[in-house]
Amino acid sequence: MSRRKAKSGKLSVFKGREARLNKAIFHILAHKSPLAIYDIHKEVKAQRGLRRVRYANVNKRVRALDESGYVKKIGIKKTKAGFQSSIYELTPRAYLALMLDSTNLEYLLNRMDENDASEILAAIATLT
Repeated sequence: MSRRKAKSGKLSVFKGREARLNKAIFHILAHKSPLAIYDIHKEVKAQRGLRRVRYANVNKRVRALDESGYVKKIGIKKTKAGFQSSIYELTPRAYLALMLDSTNLEYLLNRMDENDASEILAAIATLT
């Protein structure tokens, strides 16, 4: 009999090898939004444990997060060198992912009253 991998409660954006970088990008944009990729890279490198992250990796992650709908491009700014750089900010989907990642669902269910539970259940039922 084969063993199945158990499903965890973590969101896919916070799983795998890019999880730490995704979480760092989310927190940086949540506190200092909107930023260009270069500015995000500077902030990421200032964090402990991520000092050796290369610009290309941050660039790739931000673009992947943009494709998956967690980050959106809101404009373009002109850099000092005369180039144009895209500016990014978090979407509501990313804020929800951060909140769900930091919230203990067991604690949430125990604190919730029946009306709130019914509203959340109805919202989830309409999605499926």
